[in-house]
Amino acid sequence: MSEAALPLTDDDDGPLSPWWVRAVLIVMALGFAGLIAVTLLAYRNAPPIPTQATDPAGSLQFSGDDIAEGQAVFLKYGLMANGSIWGHGAYLGPDYAAEALHRMGEVTAQSIAQARHQQPFSDLTPSHQAAVRAEAAVELKTNRYDPDTGVLRLTASQAATHRALIEHWTRYFHDPALNGGLSADLITDRTELRQFTAFVSWAAWASVAARPGEDYSYTNNFPYDPSVGNRPIAGALLWSALSLTVLLAGIAAVLLAFGKFDYLGWITRGHKVRPQLLPGQSSAGQKALVKFFVLVAVLLLGQTLVGGGVAHYRADPGGFYGFDLERIFPSNLLRTWHLQLAIFWIATAYVAAALFLGRSLRKDEPRWLAPLTHWLFAAFALVIGGSLIGEWLGISQVLGDWWFWFGNQGWEYLELGRVWQYLLVAGLLAWFALLWTLVRPHALANPAARPIVRMFLVAAIAIPVFYIPALFIGAKANYTVVDTWRFWIIHLWVEGFFEFFATTVVALTFFQLGLARRNVALRVIYLDAILYFLGGLMGTGHHWYFNGQSTFNMALSALFSALEVVPLTLLTLDAWDFVRTTRGQRDTTGKAIEIPHKWAFYFLMAVGFWNFVGAGMLGFLINLPIVSYYEVGTLLTPAHGHAAMMGVFGMLGIALLVFVLRQTSDDTRWPAIDRYVRVAFWGTNGGLALMVGLSLFPSGLLQLWDVLNHGYWHARSLDYIGSDRSHLLEWMRMPGDVVFIVFGAVPLVIASIKGYLGVREDAKSPRPILVPAKLPV
Repeated sequence: MSEAALPLTDDDDGPLSPWWVRAVLIVMALGFAGLIAVTLLAYRNAPPIPTQATDPAGSLQFSGDDIAEGQAVFLKYGLMANGSIWGHGAYLGPDYAAEALHRMGEVTAQSIAQARHQQPFSDLTPSHQAAVRAEAAVELKTNRYDPDTGVLRLTASQAATHRALIEHWTRYFHDPALNGGLSADLITDRTELRQFTAFVSWAAWASVAARPGEDYSYTNNFPYDPSVGNRPIAGALLWSALSLTVLLAGIAAVLLAFGKFDYLGWITRGHKVRPQLLPGQSSAGQKALVKFFVLVAVLLLGQTLVGGGVAHYRADPGGFYGFDLERIFPSNLLRTWHLQLAIFWIATAYVAAALFLGRSLRKDEPRWLAPLTHWLFAAFALVIGGSLIGEWLGISQVLGDWWFWFGNQGWEYLELGRVWQYLLVAGLLAWFALLWTLVRPHALANPAARPIVRMFLVAAIAIPVFYIPALFIGAKANYTVVDTWRFWIIHLWVEGFFEFFATTVVALTFFQLGLARRNVALRVIYLDAILYFLGGLMGTGHHWYFNGQSTFNMALSALFSALEVVPLTLLTLDAWDFVRTTRGQRDTTGKAIEIPHKWAFYFLMAVGFWNFVGAGMLGFLINLPIVSYYEVGTLLTPAHGHAAMMGVFGMLGIALLVFVLRQTSDDTRWPAIDRYVRVAFWGTNGGLALMVGLSLFPSGLLQLWDVLNHGYWHARSLDYIGSDRSHLLEWMRMPGDVVFIVFGAVPLVIASIKGYLGVREDAKSPRPILVPAKLPV
């Protein structure tokens, strides 16, 4: 009988079937093949950038250089942190392309009404209005771009709209109360305003002009605006329906596997726990890592404060309790910091926890670990502090032509200047080199851990390697091409390999705590890798439905993206094991045995809950093409984003923080820290639930309803965002923000500082290590 056919039990720590690794490699090879194919097609299918755009008389309206320079203006002033293009960006301002397109449609309809009926459009009968709208849609959808000459011939209405938009955007950038809290008179240079308008007018044209050989636009008819003939394409409905079928098939297949192979899961049952890690017993190198978690807690607090500021700009963009906040901290800067701080504190937690676990695997501690840890901390602090200050200076236009290199690149999630990106990659590579040296095979205390360590290192090296595409994103390349590569970082790096790395970290932690035998941990790593990469690699394309990609991407991405939900549904299978683990067992007298890492497990349970709610329920809802068509860029997106990013990656980062604090604190010092951790657990989870439940989710539903009734442009306009109902729902976010900050972030800062001070006290006057009298068995 082959090894693959042999029944495997929890106590079997022999070699696993090689088909586990083969399956991972096969899934990754197929996934990357499809992903690379779609990425390469972006170069061919991207909306063309004309060399010239002229009016019917042949007069130049704007050039290809104007479009490229206008895109640079869009990035230079941080406008992707204010509004969006094709739904990608921030939600404080409008979708610039949708706004321009709708104005183009209104001018075209007025022109046709005057020519056909010698009356304003508003004075026409409903039947005449419908006829004019239909004629306007035909006019706008006619593609007048000549690929041989590179000339785009605009209609008279399109050319008139383009010229009028220059003054419209000048007024928009003037008043912070009307633009979501940008600095007053943000852009006044006439050349920059003309170039920015050229970029937006091109994006609006690409949104409505029919792709050659098709009856829909380059953006698959996004944004939704019936007045210009933009309605969902047939494929959006078809592939949404088929993706539901794929989802049900995926869930059925995996549940069948779990029913047959009942040893799958996180917690090993039926064996005695023999932990390799005992609370209070940490080395000097491990204690040197505690300051990383102080930084984690401080950055988390900063992110929550900045996030509250961003929310206030939506609730009251004209002022901040009587103070003109936009003069110092405009909304696009705060929104940039909000995203960057989230990435920084979560990544810092993972990096430090990986080194902590790496040291726990060794027989002894190398002398260089503590000194190099100090240097790595200094490097991280330099990149974090330098990039945040650079973004402030860049958005404030202090850096001149150096804005791209040292300031704010402007691409959402990748705002930090190019120099800081180089340093970040260098720092991550140095971290991996340190980690690899730490866990070399001959240094392992337990040789049986080698297979887990190998997967741990593979996941770790993927972190710097898959951030490298960010280094090739420029400011003036075709927007579709750049946006495609951008989501290699946002989705593939964060939701793919970060998640894979997080899985290996948790598996290794469980193994070291004695809660999972080696093969149990390995099976979880392999199974999660198969499931995550099966849907997650090609699932990246669900961000590209409407950014200039073809329907081929929509079909492929919709089907595979549905499979991303499958591993999230499996979290419910392990839920009770996590609950039982935190409850512990009782000794012979019936007294409960204290679980040293109870709160770390609670945060891990929170990860499972928010993963299912945020990434599973809310993520699947907005990833269906037909829903995404109406929804992308509404507040349902941050509802999913907050629940998934903070609820999953954030809660895991906090779990690792709590784990390290407990490991470096003995039983006499821990109670003083424990009380703050307890408050933080309920504060972070309660605050996040209030944010999503009271504000983000209902706001998103109502905004989606407005899209369906009035068009995408209206739901993103000041008429809607500035309405009393919208402001009320934004104010409803305040209870969640206050709970999260006061009872979540602040206690974590206090707990981490207490843990750090305890470590410093031990360094000055070492005390004997206290071994817990009773360990969970």
